Amino acid sequence: MKPSALFVFILACSTFLNSMAAFGQKLDQKQLEAAAGKYATRSFPLLKELLSIPNDAFYPEDIEKNVQWCEKEFSKRGFATTRIETKTVPLLLAERKHPKAKKTVLIYLQIDGQPVDSTRWFQETPYTPTLKKPGKSVGWEALPWGSIVDYQDDWRVFARSASDAKGPVAMFLAALDATGELRIDPNYNVKVIMDFEEELGSPQLPKAVTENVDLLKADMLIIFDGPRHISNRPTLTFGARGIATLQLTTYGPVVPQHSGHFGNYAPNPALRLSKLLASMKDDDGRVTIPGFYDGISITPETEKILKSVPDNEELINYRLQIAEADKVGSYYQAAIQYPSLNIRGMQSGWIDEKVRTIVPSWARAEIDVRLVLESNPNRLIGLIKNHIVDQDYYLLDRVPTKGERLKYPKIVTLTHEVSYQSFRTDFNSEVGLWLTRALNNAFGEEPIRIRMSGGSIPISPFVTTLNIPAVTVPTVNRDNNQHSPNENLRLGNYRDGIKTMIAILAEPL
Repeated sequence: MKPSALFVFILACSTFLNSMAAFGQKLDQKQLEAAAGKYATRSFPLLKELLSIPNDAFYPEDIEKNVQWCEKEFSKRGFATTRIETKTVPLLLAERKHPKAKKTVLIYLQIDGQPVDSTRWFQETPYTPTLKKPGKSVGWEALPWGSIVDYQDDWRVFARSASDAKGPVAMFLAALDATGELRIDPNYNVKVIMDFEEELGSPQLPKAVTENVDLLKADMLIIFDGPRHISNRPTLTFGARGIATLQLTTYGPVVPQHSGHFGNYAPNPALRLSKLLASMKDDDGRVTIPGFYDGISITPETEKILKSVPDNEELINYRLQIAEADKVGSYYQAAIQYPSLNIRGMQSGWIDEKVRTIVPSWARAEIDVRLVLESNPNRLIGLIKNHIVDQDYYLLDRVPTKGERLKYPKIVTLTHEVSYQSFRTDFNSEVGLWLTRALNNAFGEEPIRIRMSGGSIPISPFVTTLNIPAVTVPTVNRDNNQHSPNENLRLGNYRDGIKTMIAILAEPL
């Protein structure tokens, strides 16, 4: 071979090898574990900084601080950012293109968090991230933040949104730093959409997606949100239920009345509401409204998928401290394949130290209906309305007038909102097989694959409008107290989450 030909051959080989390194370079489990451990420790200041920014979506001025923080951090990592303005707060899109990439992956991150009741947190504030380890006898023992550099897997960071869902945001940024230093570029373009009103039901998201189809165009969607399976093994979730909410109000006397004077005479709205709600379900927890479960069937093939999830229902019941479960399904995974009707709160009169001997003037129930693909939400709400009318109630969507109060013995005000629909992706879809390979490479075992989670995430606008499949990659610990006081993130899960995301970024698509 002539020298010039040899030089061309060597150059071609070098170019090919460099290309293989740059596009979809795989790391083995040992390399992934080392990288995840290194970047977990390195990113703890980033995690603390992010968790310290208040993020209740009811306070737009705080949300703006979160938007600016995300713009800064993604820009540092080579992303171009675009605000998608809405009538409340913006969505934020971050995009990074890669040479020769033929496909685009859209990643969904949630930045806002649930409101807080600081009096029920066992630390200074929910926005002061606090490191804790399991107590010697019970509870949690606070540690100096500096101890985190020598953390143990079961130590936790307590803060609002530690798990739901700023923890995964910090994991993803750490994974980007790791792949950057290791010179691993995905062989696909990356778009990241950040939602700052998820806990409000993402009310602006459907319109924003419809108006920005070209901007958000992608081949598939990954959602970095939610807890792993209760076993804490690597998990993929291929669907989620949607959600609609209803508010029911019944009426008694126009103002509360002395129970000695008017008990046995003035109808009690709390009793009436209780009986109305009880008429909707049997003692086994099944909805008795005709047609509520129509269209749902669990085929033998689906049954096989559901039963492959290694749930320990005895342990679930133990943690919930319940003697037995409702019987909508014969086991947990089956139960969440059906729409639900849940009373999420009730109010009437006064209780505890404010209790009074009165007949209340009204009673109210807040209801959530979890939706599945086979059930039309407006149809379900219609069935509930028809049921209320069948119980001899006069149904309104507003407060009754004096004339209506005097005319109709039983009145209900019902208002409702459909937040978003369910979605479900096939296990053998391109995104499903790709993510399964990535997690298998990272952990040396097949991930637990769940057909549909019981919770809801506002993803259906992407799935339906952009016509792309979606899969959730959960990373956080299931016992994280999300939506509740003392929310926390287990540090072993934080490291494993970074490992998961490095593996996905390195997996060829």
